[in-house]
Amino acid sequence: MRRFFLAVICTLLLSKRLDAGSEFCGLRNIAFQNGESITMKVFYTLAGMYIGAGEANFLVSLKKLDNKTVYHVIGDGKTYSFYDSFFKVRDRYESFIDTASLQPYRFIRNVYEGGYTKYQTVNFNHATNQAHTNDGVFNVPNCVQDVVSSMYYARNIDFNRYKPGDKIYFNMFLDNETYNLYIRYLGKETIKTKYGKFRAIKFKPLLVKGTIFEGGEKMVVWVSDDANKIPLRVESPISVGSVKVDMMSYRNLRYPLTSLVDVR
Repeated sequence: MRRFFLAVICTLLLSKRLDAGSEFCGLRNIAFQNGESITMKVFYTLAGMYIGAGEANFLVSLKKLDNKTVYHVIGDGKTYSFYDSFFKVRDRYESFIDTASLQPYRFIRNVYEGGYTKYQTVNFNHATNQAHTNDGVFNVPNCVQDVVSSMYYARNIDFNRYKPGDKIYFNMFLDNETYNLYIRYLGKETIKTKYGKFRAIKFKPLLVKGTIFEGGEKMVVWVSDDANKIPLRVESPISVGSVKVDMMSYRNLRYPLTSLVDVR
């Protein structure tokens, strides 16, 4: 059950492809701003019943890191107290991201997941293409992302450039290893969530088979079809039942949420 929050919320998960391109180079931030906050609720489904298991919050602020102004993004995830006896999660992810290039300078991971704990700090040196971690120094490719920065970088993708079925490749560094990833763009549709009805952009990340998630392209992700591109829903089968993650609240978006058709 390890990496529960990482797998469900971050959605851009580990793929062993070795031919990733450089789709994630050269974008600038036009999607999010200082002070943005998004809260999502995790539902576990079994036999058609939805059980609220936990929630995650993502907060963006401006901070100084080594005399540079950076975006400081914090992702906090936890299970609700009644669910803790089944599988307790207390996860915190932090990324310090360059405001111009959207490349990460520092990544911090501090997690507790059902008895599994991990604390790691990664400092990226993009001039030398190296990642300095608690465990040593590792070579990384150009434009490498961490698991949090990749989410915010992806929100700046112009999906109008792609047609359904296209793959968008990128590289991510996690657990002292670089993973070559892609998401498959599926097109646009209108969906109903626990918050309301939205026009949405739909895609699938490629998953590696693990203890909870099946391998392949079985997870589906929807983001708002407007200038914000905030996550709206994530769905995936797991070993027993399935999980659904819905956006439940937001604050300080950069633009009006014009994709919202009707509030629940």
